[in-house]
Amino acid sequence: MTSLRPSALWLALLCIASLLVLLANLALGSNDWVWPLFATDDAAWLMQKTIIMELRLPRVLAAFAAGGLLALAGTLIQVLTRNPLADPYILGISGGAAVGALLAILLGLPLLMQHLGAASGAFAALLLVIALARGEGAWTRQRLLLTGVVLASALGAVITLLLALAPETSLRGMLFWLMGDLSGAPAPWLALIGLGVLTLLTLPWARDLNILTRGEASAASLGVAVRELRWGAYVLAAMATALAVITAGSIGFVGLLAPHLARLLVGADHRFALPSAILLGGSLVMLADLLARTLIAPQQLPAGALIALIGAPLFLALLYREGKA
Repeated sequence: MTSLRPSALWLALLCIASLLVLLANLALGSNDWVWPLFATDDAAWLMQKTIIMELRLPRVLAAFAAGGLLALAGTLIQVLTRNPLADPYILGISGGAAVGALLAILLGLPLLMQHLGAASGAFAALLLVIALARGEGAWTRQRLLLTGVVLASALGAVITLLLALAPETSLRGMLFWLMGDLSGAPAPWLALIGLGVLTLLTLPWARDLNILTRGEASAASLGVAVRELRWGAYVLAAMATALAVITAGSIGFVGLLAPHLARLLVGADHRFALPSAILLGGSLVMLADLLARTLIAPQQLPAGALIALIGAPLFLALLYREGKA
């Protein structure tokens, strides 16, 4: 029981840290400090309340949901592939979701069809990269990463073609969306509900995921239904990625960074690592969006670009470390 206390303590601290980052997002922005409790009169109170409730709160909730979904997907993918350098962005799954969503947008399809297009693209990309990496034998980390990079490059070319076909009036917004922009994020409730549902569906698998990290043969010998677990995790990872892409565009490295940081803090037990990764992913995107809104205010930067500036060097360091192992 005592071995669980540090992990539980870290999880509690992450909850507090996430709440503090959320409050900072509500209070800070292009209008400097905004908080209704310190308003000097009724008009100022009403204006600040409107800014928080109608502008900042939906955006910060969308940021948390998108980051949590990407962290959830990254955690599942790293377990499924037994590769700590795998994530939805690097393996091309985010690109597949973006292709599906952009194609639906160009065809003028309604929002529901855009969601279905993103889900279909994410799921197809996930299955394709696993199938190509495995081939006729067992996959290796190098083969999986190479396959993912190639697929991501191919999907990037498709995205470029779709942007070339897009009307000029919507081109700039689509470009910012692809870079991970939350200024035009839709209502966050679908992403938040999706995050909650997918988390509740995944947490009961924590024990089986712990065993699966030892290998499929060991997991099967210990009574884990490996085939059902893998297919279920594939579907949940694809759906989480699709919801994140629809909400905040294509944001990279969150699915890579958050699971790694969670394992460093709470260990490899997914009862704690999974919710910790979700909190870290949500906090990372919220923090990036806060910087995107305040660094050169009133002009806004894409949050995904700021995350990439941090994630790319860290990914290279992890890749170098894996090469020496």
